Amino acid sequence: MTESLSSSIPIGYDQGIPSPITLEDSKTANNNDTHTPLLYSFLAGGFGGAVGDSVMHSLDTVKTRQQAAPNIAKYKSMIPAYSTIFTQEGFRRGLYGGYTAAMLGSFPSAATFFITYESMKRLMIDRFGINDTVSFLTAGFLGDLASSIFYVPSEVLKTRLQLQGKYNNPHFNSGYNYHGLTDAIKTIVRQEGWQTLFFGYRATLVRDLPFSALQFAFYEKFRSWAYYLSPNETTDDNLSVTLELATGGAAGGLAGTLTTPLDVIKTRIQTQSTSSMGSSKPEHLSSPSIMRGLTLVYRANGFTALFAGVGPRFIWTSVQSSVMLFLYQLSLKNLEDTFGSKGSTMSA
Repeated sequence: MTESLSSSIPIGYDQGIPSPITLEDSKTANNNDTHTPLLYSFLAGGFGGAVGDSVMHSLDTVKTRQQAAPNIAKYKSMIPAYSTIFTQEGFRRGLYGGYTAAMLGSFPSAATFFITYESMKRLMIDRFGINDTVSFLTAGFLGDLASSIFYVPSEVLKTRLQLQGKYNNPHFNSGYNYHGLTDAIKTIVRQEGWQTLFFGYRATLVRDLPFSALQFAFYEKFRSWAYYLSPNETTDDNLSVTLELATGGAAGGLAGTLTTPLDVIKTRIQTQSTSSMGSSKPEHLSSPSIMRGLTLVYRANGFTALFAGVGPRFIWTSVQSSVMLFLYQLSLKNLEDTFGSKGSTMSA
């Protein structure tokens, strides 16, 4: 593919990697006059995030089963687990269980992340002259913090419905039995209190803040390498579609792999209950401490348990990141082409 897209995320030039674009070009590109309206970032981010999550939801279901029920043999390997869930429980209620709950938080959380990310990035680089890499890491941190109010309750509902599979599922006894999303919300609030929707809030942030920081740091590095190694496929601040997909996928996959232990603890905290998992229930995490949780899982199930679900998580984060970042940039370009680069009063 030779078509090029203009990237919304500038390349860092303090990484010691030659680039066909000079530092002066980078500063010019960061000038306020070249920024797209923040409303475009909001809409494009929400769209990219929702589509990326939709594409990879079935693998996320496999990952959740592996992490929350590590003692069940039929879920230990990714491909057999995927096949088993599909055969026993079906596509919609099995592999795509909890999809509606995921979408409830996907668009607003992604949209909030990108508008916060772009706002903070521009403020730090343009107004305060802060180092690019520091700005990206900080903006990613703040973006995740702002969007967490949407995606944490969504994660709780999604993971419980993923573990439930079909209602009163004879193939997997998780202890959760909800007629649907609305019934899940009502049941949780009535029986456990509304605070339950925010179970694992700290664990989720401990997972996602480092993930976002690493994801964008790796994305910066990989895009710099792409510019240096493939100059014939780049023009100005553009990369080919193939390279955009590859750099986004590599960044997301590597960040997802490194943060898998934190994802395991997050899943355990959000889904464990006194009745869940029957006789195959994993060790109960009695403390909200992340380090104590990691230690307990390690002592009870060994080092491999800390990386339960790493296969589907790697694929999920790779493809989701690739699709999300690609569609984000494509949507920005289409919005600019349709409404103009000054089509909103929200431009920074």
